[in-house]
Amino acid sequence: MTREIIIAGIFGACMGSFLNVAAHRSIQGRSWAGNDRSVCESCGHVLGAFELIPILSWLIQGGKCRHCGAKISVRYVLVEIVCALMAMSIIYRWGISWAALIVGVGACGLVVNSLTDLESGDIFDVFALAPGILCLLLRIAGGKWAVADGLAGAAAGWGIFAVIIVLSHGGMGWGDAVFMAGIGAVMGLKFTLFSFYAGIMAGGFFAIVMMIIGRLHWGKGETLPLVPFLSVGCFITMIFGPEIFSYLSARILSPEILSLSWPFTL
Repeated sequence: MTREIIIAGIFGACMGSFLNVAAHRSIQGRSWAGNDRSVCESCGHVLGAFELIPILSWLIQGGKCRHCGAKISVRYVLVEIVCALMAMSIIYRWGISWAALIVGVGACGLVVNSLTDLESGDIFDVFALAPGILCLLLRIAGGKWAVADGLAGAAAGWGIFAVIIVLSHGGMGWGDAVFMAGIGAVMGLKFTLFSFYAGIMAGGFFAIVMMIIGRLHWGKGETLPLVPFLSVGCFITMIFGPEIFSYLSARILSPEILSLSWPFTL
């Protein structure tokens, strides 16, 4: 298992590098799927293979371009590290399985949508829906009830935000609803609902901390991007969801309430 976790970490770091590029170029309106080479944004220097090694290149170069010395945003290495840790957590929790594949696809969606929301406030439909569509296809291996659970999760994710958007008279964008529809297809019904709760709690806790330290001010029209916090809630559920619901089943809720099958055990 140790070897698989290490390999997952390397793969996760590479995916983090790719998702960084995909998110940033999409915001700029550039192609990320073609032959457009990666360059230093300060001097235009085309980056070579040894300048594109996830995590290591940034550390070896001291976070600077080797050609012009301009600083390279720490965001790139942080995303690569986070993705490496996410991939290692998935394999540690789920092993080499259908569950790990579905969770991994969903995790990529969490990262790329969080990046676009943080950088520009935009949610791209293709990034929001593609993980859900792919995971619905993977759910076919689990039978019709696994597919139905994915569809129910998508409907619940979209429906929650549709109600909020209508009641707030457009105070929230439809991108959040599309994102939750896509991730709902990954999570299934009950885990979509818990992911929403966990994400809102994470966002609320962060907002309180920011207000305490004076970085956020109540009533002054300041806002926080929502998708990164929803993503935190989703990933917590992806890793700890079964244990959380087992605890709730034993201590708080009746087994009938939690009778829907865990969608990742295909």
